[in-house]
Amino acid sequence: MLKPSSLFAAIEIFQRANEFYRNRGEAAFYDIQIVGTNLSQNLLNTSFSINAIKNIASVKKTDCIIIPAFDDGNDFAIKKSGDAISWIVEQYKDGAEVASLCTGTFLLAATGLLKGKECSTHWKAEESFRRMFPDLGLCTDKIITDNSGIYTAGGATSSLNLVLYLVEKYNGRQAALYCSKVLQIDIERNSQSPFIIFNGLKDHADEAIMEMQHYIENNIEEKITVDLLADKCAMNRVNFSRRFKKATQTSPVEYIQRVKIEAAKRNLESGRKNINEVMYSVGYADVKAFRTIFKKIAGITPLEYKAKFSKN
Repeated sequence: MLKPSSLFAAIEIFQRANEFYRNRGEAAFYDIQIVGTNLSQNLLNTSFSINAIKNIASVKKTDCIIIPAFDDGNDFAIKKSGDAISWIVEQYKDGAEVASLCTGTFLLAATGLLKGKECSTHWKAEESFRRMFPDLGLCTDKIITDNSGIYTAGGATSSLNLVLYLVEKYNGRQAALYCSKVLQIDIERNSQSPFIIFNGLKDHADEAIMEMQHYIENNIEEKITVDLLADKCAMNRVNFSRRFKKATQTSPVEYIQRVKIEAAKRNLESGRKNINEVMYSVGYADVKAFRTIFKKIAGITPLEYKAKFSKN
């Protein structure tokens, strides 16, 4: 199922870029076309449809392809998009650039064009993406990736930053700033890390590792080491780490850190504790170490996070 907001938001930005040129008495820069098949789907208590879409077979040459976001209810549109996937690959080989918005990265990944490249998508789709494309370099902290004419964006409104990025690349900073100001988009956002909620991948059958995941999550105030977890599983450190990474797609050290920082974020959001109290509550005693790990995972410092998200 298409997420219409991603499609129409991208169109709106490119239209504003055209408006920028027309305001200067110049011709519009972009010829925007919706290409694919006729669409009809439910939207809340109504029916949503787009008819008379230009068929991909009629488009022999284009400059840039924007892949919108899709829900996971229909496999992110991959199974029904064989013709589109082949067309995207051929257009890229013929010089077109390709950009995916939010979960559109799944369809882009299915083309094979992301092999050997970093990519991003909505952080909520990370588990599904890693399961479907385990060999690809997913970086959910990034809002934008740019590799050899292949672009991907983070989730939801982060996709708008990718479209602004393309406008700046094709039309310059002033055009991008115009679009940013008219549509009130923060053009300088560069990470979706502050918005990520870490739950940990639990869609696996390794009961011993699952038990250790629960142990970490239920003992955030304790100092937890990989050796301690390995001992609890009666494994050596190397074997435990390898098995943990295979099951969760995350190393034990990173998992411990992300669980603790997620708990710290919730405490900071409530606004009841100061930074040091939050630090102690999640098992850290070194202010510098806590701040460093927090910023690495959340993209901003604990103080900045508290200012941004605390209800107080």
